[in-house]
Amino acid sequence: MTSPQTLVVRTFTDRAEGLSHFVLRAGEAPRLLAFDDALGCPVETALAALEWTGVVGILLDDDMLHAARLTSETAAAVIERKGAEGRRFVYLGPRLDAPPMDVFEGAVLFDEPGVKAVEFTQRAHALAHFLRATAGAGALLALLGRRAPELRHLRRWLGAIIQELDIPRPLVAGWFAASSAGCLFASSEAEPTYRYVEVGLEP
Repeated sequence: MTSPQTLVVRTFTDRAEGLSHFVLRAGEAPRLLAFDDALGCPVETALAALEWTGVVGILLDDDMLHAARLTSETAAAVIERKGAEGRRFVYLGPRLDAPPMDVFEGAVLFDEPGVKAVEFTQRAHALAHFLRATAGAGALLALLGRRAPELRHLRRWLGAIIQELDIPRPLVAGWFAASSAGCLFASSEAEPTYRYVEVGLEP
């Protein structure tokens, strides 16, 4: 994990003000947004998941994250991976209690008890499969950007950002670039607040 040289922390009482600040600071950087920003995405297990998936080679630094859901009980993701045959979108996550999918949608890479991996050529098909599996609850999606964040940048910055939180907070939105990153978190208090944390290398 890279040690940040700059740190910016801001707290907002207004949701719209927090989101507008996030979008302004993100600029053109790849970003993830909560499918349901009232709920957000729990991040308690995110750092451990990023670490072990990298160590065992499931998620590579070059992979781009198009969707993710991380909780203490389950995890699911859609990643973009470039190979000799071009771009592929791979769903990794729990098995679906649903009828088998049509063959044209995707190819099953493995199907073991409790976990399934399916490869798609179309991003829309992969995201549809992800949303069917998770119902979007606690999920993050790569939206409002030209491309999805790279795993290497999440691994570089997310730990430094989370350690600046005052209380455990669900992630509402995050942008991740090579030299900096920023995240907006919500709270579940009676009077909700939004905390924006940005770290970077620029002096």
